[in-house]
Amino acid sequence: MSAQFGRWNFEGHPPAPDYIEKVSATLAPFGPDSNESYAQGGTTILYRAFHTTKESHRETQPHISLSGAVITWDGRLDNRAELISELRDAATRNSTDVAIVAAAYEKWGTDSFSRLVGDWALSIWNPRERSVLLTKDPIGTKHLYYSIDKDHVTWSTILDPLVLFSGKTFALNEEYIAGWFAIMFPAAHLTPYVGIHAVPPSCSVRLWCGKHGTKRTIGKYWDFDSSKRIRYRTDAEYEEQFRSVLFTAVQRRLRSDRPVLAELSGGMDSSSIVSMADTVIARGVAETPRLDTISWFDDSYDHLEPDTNEFHWITKVEEKRARSGHHINLRELRANEVNSRKPFESGFDKDRFGLTLDSDRCLPELFKRYAAYMKSQGHRVTLSGIGGDDPTGGGVPTPTPELQNLLVRARFVKLWRQLNAWATKMRKPRFPLFWETVQGFFSAPVGVPKEMRQVPWFDPGFVRRNRTALCGYVSRVKLFGSLPSFQDHIDKLETNRRFVAYCDVHSGLLRDIRYPYYDRDFLEFMYAIPREQIVRVGQRRSLMKRSLVGIVPDELLNRRRKAFDRPESPKDSSAEWPSLLEMGQHIMSSSLGIMDPDRFLEVLQKVRQNEDVPIQSLNRTLTLEFWLRHLKVRGILTNPILKKNLNYYSCYSERSDESLRASFETQEGPAHPQPKSFS
Repeated sequence: MSAQFGRWNFEGHPPAPDYIEKVSATLAPFGPDSNESYAQGGTTILYRAFHTTKESHRETQPHISLSGAVITWDGRLDNRAELISELRDAATRNSTDVAIVAAAYEKWGTDSFSRLVGDWALSIWNPRERSVLLTKDPIGTKHLYYSIDKDHVTWSTILDPLVLFSGKTFALNEEYIAGWFAIMFPAAHLTPYVGIHAVPPSCSVRLWCGKHGTKRTIGKYWDFDSSKRIRYRTDAEYEEQFRSVLFTAVQRRLRSDRPVLAELSGGMDSSSIVSMADTVIARGVAETPRLDTISWFDDSYDHLEPDTNEFHWITKVEEKRARSGHHINLRELRANEVNSRKPFESGFDKDRFGLTLDSDRCLPELFKRYAAYMKSQGHRVTLSGIGGDDPTGGGVPTPTPELQNLLVRARFVKLWRQLNAWATKMRKPRFPLFWETVQGFFSAPVGVPKEMRQVPWFDPGFVRRNRTALCGYVSRVKLFGSLPSFQDHIDKLETNRRFVAYCDVHSGLLRDIRYPYYDRDFLEFMYAIPREQIVRVGQRRSLMKRSLVGIVPDELLNRRRKAFDRPESPKDSSAEWPSLLEMGQHIMSSSLGIMDPDRFLEVLQKVRQNEDVPIQSLNRTLTLEFWLRHLKVRGILTNPILKKNLNYYSCYSERSDESLRASFETQEGPAHPQPKSFS
């Protein structure tokens, strides 16, 4: 990723030089290939390049368009040839991505955003209109944050400058904390800090200064079309098109002037990406000079159930491609880390400033070895199989979306036939299956999920205020409008959008991570075909497995996973948990309205006495507590936490009102405007 930053002072005076120097130094590790800037009047824009394609070496950013717009671009443009053809003399085959984007913006304005296919984040400063436009691709794979103050706006692909050099403290965003705690990830537009926002995926944010203060408009520029249908006469035609769209999705992400590193876990998703990448390279249509793989596996339970160790399946892919990859044994890493165990709170210490609740702190040695291997081999691009499970019908095969489709389309004869077939295959009575189908139309999860109800130390007010986030933003299926299967796809896509928005960028593991399964054309195809092509009676990933015969090793295509309950860890682990004395009387999570201190300390005492408690939730609570103390010591945190955060998550949700498709809603904001509801 490349780093972009901008600050616009409304009164026209430039930002202080020492402020810009600090920001530039913070951005430097994320963009080692250039140090460019634009400064005019009260606007300063910085750009730090991280080159991954041959064209990117010729870019000059910030890019000044013909109309004077100042553009910074972090991304990869996949439909270059198509845009060049439409733009005619304004762009050529030798044009850089940012030059093509600028020409598209000059010709089509904000309508150009929907034409940009790829992974990207875009910032546009328009000195004539005195406005800033911030926008991201439909999945949101790149980060772009912004903050609004009474006399200036600031934006950045890195969160650090907006927090560290703001000259103020922040209240925490309670909804973000709830989303993180529910392990369903916070809403994609949120950051941990009130007053700092993330640009939502598939949306553009326009900021300008009006007579009565800063104005902000947020609008969706593109969305998946629920009315799109793809119907072929034979299975073979679906299989051919699946191979085609997956081939293209992988080919686009092999665009690199250096070797590409693919994560190979041994599962169906990553194995398919690696196998398809080899096919692309073999046909001579890949830009990368080489594809390497990196794998991590756990052989802790080989003596109980060898199938839990993915190394066997990893080697099957390596045998087919006649190349071994780089292997990391997680059991050995854990053994090393246990021998050098640090205090629980050491994940947030003086040497590592944690602005977010990172998930990688649990096994930092893995990421160190990952980064060392990338550096040694010259990799800058990583291919990930994340995101493939949902659109291709992974997981336990379920008839619910298919049966709901048949129900809303009044195809009762086929509904009865499929209900019988699924009931026979699942060895389950027909009525419970039918009830599950119908129930989704009338009720969404109410209350808090079971795992959250097992957390007795939550403050009841916190639970009440953040029920939606704690439930993972799930809602009931609509009877009218888009098909239930399409609604199911979008629900799962929203989870993936939240995931990529949550994933932090680390200078210690600097890479451009690319997700072929998030390809826009691939998802459009999967969302438009019949559900029974994706999942058939008792068969998950039906289309995927049929399509990839001869590409993915047969053993993987025919693999049957076994259920395995991992043995519990030894109960005598009291030394790993902080004592009541170590915790002290002042519990930050309590003062911020998140949990009840008496109940929390009671549970902490129980776990030290080896009594049964919800260990995972307790672990996350302690992570949160020490992170809050870390922020407080650093002078970041303001008390109290914002008790009520208005939710504009629906501004980019498929389930939002049709009125949201209007180009923009207008808001006049105070010094720190809160998210506005668009419903």
